[in-house]
Amino acid sequence: MSLSAAPFDKRVVLRDSLAVAIPVGTYGAAFGAAAIGSGFSVLQTCLLSLLLFSGASQFAVVGVMGAGGSPLSAIATGSLLGLRNGLYGLRMAPILSLHGVRKFIGAQLTIDESTGVAGIGVYFFWNLFTLIGAVGANSIGDPSAWGLDAAVPAAFLGLVWPRLVDTKSKIVGVIAALLALLLIPVAPAGVPIIATALLAIAFGWRK
Repeated sequence: MSLSAAPFDKRVVLRDSLAVAIPVGTYGAAFGAAAIGSGFSVLQTCLLSLLLFSGASQFAVVGVMGAGGSPLSAIATGSLLGLRNGLYGLRMAPILSLHGVRKFIGAQLTIDESTGVAGIGVYFFWNLFTLIGAVGANSIGDPSAWGLDAAVPAAFLGLVWPRLVDTKSKIVGVIAALLALLLIPVAPAGVPIIATALLAIAFGWRK
């Protein structure tokens, strides 16, 4: 007996894509507010979402720059956190088989959610809500008076917490937190994040 593939239903694909794209996209509002709280302009904030388009990396960039770190530290930190997108790209390249300009567009759009199901929708909603968050934060005066300066660490906690699902990941999380606390008083801004990212890579490499 042969098994036939399930029929392709565009409505189901669209529904599932929007179910991921809209919730993930709305999180862009938190990034927009966080970037304004870290001293970025609305234009700079929107360009980060348009050109970088990698949530964790974007939060890292504004976090490092907002703490007084150098652009080099911000770029290094964002790049480390964005390495996974390159792996997604390697997996998706033979499946999508894009050529020419479409290949560059596909590379730009390839992140966690778009690799899974959300497609271009997450890019649209992420950038839309980045603009909304940035404009909204920019219109309320001093962002620190509203606690928006805490948006970056809160966002990182929100990204990390659901992934601490086993003993090893919890141990790595605790060690990384302790390492960051030890380095913050003595190391330049951005270096503690880079160090903890390298620590996570080292633990993952031994898996």
